[in-house]
Amino acid sequence: MNSKKIGSVTALLASGLVAGGILAGSMTANAADSTTTTTPSAVASAPANPNPGDPSKPQRADESLLTGTTASKVKAAALAKYPNATVIRLETDSDGVYEAHVTNAGSELIVQVGKDFTVTGTQAMGGPPVSSTTTQG
Repeated sequence: MNSKKIGSVTALLASGLVAGGILAGSMTANAADSTTTTTPSAVASAPANPNPGDPSKPQRADESLLTGTTASKVKAAALAKYPNATVIRLETDSDGVYEAHVTNAGSELIVQVGKDFTVTGTQAMGGPPVSSTTTQG
């Protein structure tokens, strides 16, 4: 091979290496640039417990104890559904209905009561609904 061909081949190889290096560098930079950084979205969580350790008081800041006639009607509805239950507390629910927190046969339950004072569902404390009934209203 003559020196002119060798020079051309060398130049071609050198430019290929440079181009490959630039390409590899830009791909790495693009990979770094295209990495999606996600910020955790706000997780809906219960407000802090204003009365830890006292089950007779609301356990969420957005709920309050029921009093008077409303409390009497919610208690009556819960005890009609669970006659042997012991009422722990009666409160508003963050979803706009009422709750009767009761113990029944050793289980802690939340009896959900609608604005018309009928039982709309029952939920085991810390668990899924035990039973549910739907009312028109």
